[in-house]
Amino acid sequence: MKQIKVLLLRGVNVSGANRLPMPEFREMLAEQGVQDVQTHIQSGNAVFCDPGVPDLLGKVAAAMLNRFGFAPAMFLMDLAGYEAILRANPYAAQGAVDGAKVHIYFLSEPAPKTDLVALRALATAGEAVTLTDKALYLLAPNGIGRSVLAEKLERHIAVKITARNQRSAESIAALARGIAAA
Repeated sequence: MKQIKVLLLRGVNVSGANRLPMPEFREMLAEQGVQDVQTHIQSGNAVFCDPGVPDLLGKVAAAMLNRFGFAPAMFLMDLAGYEAILRANPYAAQGAVDGAKVHIYFLSEPAPKTDLVALRALATAGEAVTLTDKALYLLAPNGIGRSVLAEKLERHIAVKITARNQRSAESIAALARGIAAA
């Protein structure tokens, strides 16, 4: 059985910082021993088949630093774990209407010290936030760019995070499923 993995990078190709050309990123990942590498948009989303590369995350971080000059926070999970995070989204119905209004913040580890009361106090009409051990889900019906809650969210979470809107998260899962089906 194929071991399909999802790799999310934090903070690449944002406002000109941490430039990462996707063709070179795919090539670099393949050089680490993974197969069938595909990327989604320009923000460090990759899916691939992992034949069992030992210390894959360490190898990718070292290769990123060597080749591109930076090693962003990386979130590596198998397809089943990634899909479980998507299924746990309490705002999936709203995201089905407009996937840009629902954001999934993937956590590097559980964040039990997150002050949800303080976060919810920042919410405006219609905004909501839910925390699990694997992700924080944000419903921002007026857009993330206008959300004070979204702007200040990271100050209240003491672990590394990276966010994807529901539309992108589902597109990444579809790419990964395509590799699994091939």
